[in-house]
Amino acid sequence: MLDTLKKLFKFVVLNLHRPTLPSPIPACPSQGRRGPDLIPAALHARRHAGDRKPGHRVVITHIYTRLRQFGDANSPETAVFGPREESGARGGNSHGRVKSAQLYRPEKRNAMNRAFWSEMVECFSQIAVDAECRVVVVSGAGKIFTAGIDLMDMSSDFIQPVGDDSARTSWNLRRLIAKYQETFSVIEKCPKPVVVAVHGACIGGGVDLITACDIRLCTQDAWFQVKEVDIGLAADVGTLQRLPSVIGSRSLVNELALTARKMYSDEAKTCGLVSRVFPDKEAMLAGALELAGEIAARSPVAVQGTKINLIYSRDHSVADSLDYMATWNMSMLQTQDVLKSAQAAIEKKSPKEVPFSKL
Repeated sequence: MLDTLKKLFKFVVLNLHRPTLPSPIPACPSQGRRGPDLIPAALHARRHAGDRKPGHRVVITHIYTRLRQFGDANSPETAVFGPREESGARGGNSHGRVKSAQLYRPEKRNAMNRAFWSEMVECFSQIAVDAECRVVVVSGAGKIFTAGIDLMDMSSDFIQPVGDDSARTSWNLRRLIAKYQETFSVIEKCPKPVVVAVHGACIGGGVDLITACDIRLCTQDAWFQVKEVDIGLAADVGTLQRLPSVIGSRSLVNELALTARKMYSDEAKTCGLVSRVFPDKEAMLAGALELAGEIAARSPVAVQGTKINLIYSRDHSVADSLDYMATWNMSMLQTQDVLKSAQAAIEKKSPKEVPFSKL
């Protein structure tokens, strides 16, 4: 039975993730290049050889979650995300206000392997307390945004759960699922606004990821798929909980989740899953940078307070949300940012010219 299940997962994976030629992996910190905004140690690419069989190449099973500041002259990949003047590094903005978290496993179509689930938590936990950072842009390397969960790498967690009996096995599975849920919840909990830029396919876990983000952009060739029912399970890390409030139509959510049909960019724009559609990836990333720069130019007290209260109001009644807002602003209104913003408006200055303090 176990062998049959493994063969089934292998068949599904091969059909979901058609292999492409591997792209070169950027140098990790231990290989010499260590930019000032690369997260050290845990977030560099590693190779896991495992048991090598004749004819099997060593594949990269580690997702490289790259965190860097746009427009950094020390980062050779900067051009991928647009010229320096679009990065928010000029025009009154200091370095580091816009950070990038990139899914970097292009040779596996950014499939989410075991390492991904802990690295995303580490990545956004660091961003949350980074006083310099004001906005985050999430994107995917390679031909598509993400092919979803890497079933070949993750299948053992579910086919062979640990436990001496059914009760203990169930508890262990519950802990595992809760851990995976936190991978995307940490994005929502991060007080910094998160803009996600989707190109090509966004499958399964990719939908879980983007629904936890604050602003969603995509290319014309993008498509989205709640894939879980096709592999025999209900989506359990965020899509079923967040998608209904994102697009506002229970009927459409039910259709997407129960049939696993693809939603293309035009429909995604119409239903509100994304707010903008761009002709190609380059234009989308430039647009994401411009949008992030606009947000980063505003008071971080105002921006982060707005995100926190928007999420709170989504999950509570109007009366409770108003009470929470009053309690929030009874302290936040005492910031100097209010006076600075008012003065700038009187003097007809752009928010980009106001020197707000770090938060």
